[in-house]
Amino acid sequence: MRPYHFQRDYISHPAGSCLASFGETKVICTATIESSVPPFLRDTGMGWLTAEYAMLPGSTGGGRKRREIGKKDGRSTEIQRLIGRSLRAAVDLSKLGEVSIVIDCDVLQADGGTRTAAISGGWVALYDALRVLAEKQGTSGPEHYLLGQLAAISVGVCEGEVICDLDYIHDSNAEVDMNVVMRGDRLVEVQGTGEKGVFDRAQLNALLDSAEQGIAAVQKAQCSALGI
Repeated sequence: MRPYHFQRDYISHPAGSCLASFGETKVICTATIESSVPPFLRDTGMGWLTAEYAMLPGSTGGGRKRREIGKKDGRSTEIQRLIGRSLRAAVDLSKLGEVSIVIDCDVLQADGGTRTAAISGGWVALYDALRVLAEKQGTSGPEHYLLGQLAAISVGVCEGEVICDLDYIHDSNAEVDMNVVMRGDRLVEVQGTGEKGVFDRAQLNALLDSAEQGIAAVQKAQCSALGI
């Protein structure tokens, strides 16, 4: 794996913030608490969590990336839905009360694995936001709302070899590309594609084993950053 690091409180204003770094990939994740919920949850006592994802101009090679104003492109929409789904799997929404938590993930620099870095960094920002919510609501702490610790990693097969935490070169040349999200030791989501061919069950098992080891390492780094 590439060197990875979570820097908490990277921005002072949100309830939670984190700079997630995986090699040259750097994503700012913030968590904001809003005192409202979507219309379909009003008067239910349930809370909500959603996410937004964007790549900032200058975050990629090959020239300036245009800002996404208004409707997002299909890739960004798919990624932010993945981030939101994943993080909702870590929270008991029935305990939040009628508040929404918005996780914003902005890619400062991209070198592969931006969505998995956003999920892992988003959980760190979320944890700190839940500290703030717990103080406001008088609960025991973030664990009151959490169903478990969430982290994600990319894995792939490159020249027949399983690689964990793909950078851009690996990702662009991978025969198989997969993103894995786990809550604790349980799978939340697996996105796998034979980019340049097909793969068998043995390779799938090897990829999942590699992802599980990588995610365990990421979870330790999350805990270290949060002091838990």
